[in-house]
Amino acid sequence: MLTPSQVIENYFLESRHQILEIAAMMDRYDVAVQRRGGNGAAGPAPGQKIELLRKALAIAADPKPAGDRTVALLELFATG
Repeated sequence: MLTPSQVIENYFLESRHQILEIAAMMDRYDVAVQRRGGNGAAGPAPGQKIELLRKALAIAADPKPAGDRTVALLELFATG
């Protein structure tokens, strides 16, 4: 078993990279919405998907989750 410090040391750079990729995608979405005007969605799906991602980020960032974050995310994406 890894210690908390070891977990951070082992996974920090990869996790930082993934978060930056998500932020960049969300920035691209926002720019596309601004270019198009309004909500930017041709139909309901893009808006629903971005909201799913926002909910997922909130679950992942919760410092005191009620349960396993991975399970909560899998359930969110299964119902979304």
